[in-house]
Amino acid sequence: MSDRSLSSAWLASWTSRVAETLEAMTDEFERRHGFPPGVNEVRRADSADQAAARTLARDSLVPADMVTFYDSIGEVAWADVGNGCFLDPAADVLLRFKHYGTVDVGAGQRDRGLVIGSNGGGLSYVAGPGGMIHRTRTASLDEPELDRVADDLRQFLELLEGSTRFVTNGDPGCL
Repeated sequence: MSDRSLSSAWLASWTSRVAETLEAMTDEFERRHGFPPGVNEVRRADSADQAAARTLARDSLVPADMVTFYDSIGEVAWADVGNGCFLDPAADVLLRFKHYGTVDVGAGQRDRGLVIGSNGGGLSYVAGPGGMIHRTRTASLDEPELDRVADDLRQFLELLEGSTRFVTNGDPGCL
């Protein structure tokens, strides 16, 4: 395992760090904005999430780090960070794949990825076969134009963690 690969220990540490920031944001949200906050949490994986992750792994639909992620984390829902940021449950990723298939992330036949979430503003996040994370430029997935936002899932999660600075300075970062 490379030092960039995800582990359950790294994910637990990441979850703990962002949970503290999200809790502080949620506690102050209504006072600062005049309306109640949405859901802002990192939900732990349950047995259904883990079963869906095993299906994704068995069918080689996602990179290994995504399976590790879904074995620990069921969902990321940050409704009030920027436009929002959402990493869907593994069951939703699997269902979307069954209904719509994969997304073209490159020039080759093997360059196909799965939609794993969205930014709340209509743009989708796509995990490519090599582990890179892409974001669509428009809401359409029919012939998407994509930008690479992270070389791997760990870097993507680090960028998400950086976006929690929104709590203090209003800047949600590049995602």
